[in-house]
Amino acid sequence: MAKKQNRAPFAVCVSNEGCDDLQVWKLYRVLPDAAGAAEGYMRVVDESGEDYLYPESRFVVVDFPVAAEEKILAVATFDA
Repeated sequence: MAKKQNRAPFAVCVSNEGCDDLQVWKLYRVLPDAAGAAEGYMRVVDESGEDYLYPESRFVVVDFPVAAEEKILAVATFDA
């Protein structure tokens, strides 16, 4: 079984007030950003296809098993 790294690759948006580039209840890819996390922000690839910092309060991190993460990443399209 593959060992899970300590990371948060996906999060679900629970609030998009004032953010046209987020959709509530949509699953988003999260990128590592230690400086942003230290300030309470999460780096997310949003609807624009670019990654931006958003307040962590707008998201709930989803912890999938490694096999599920791999399958999601294999079929997902990220316009980066």
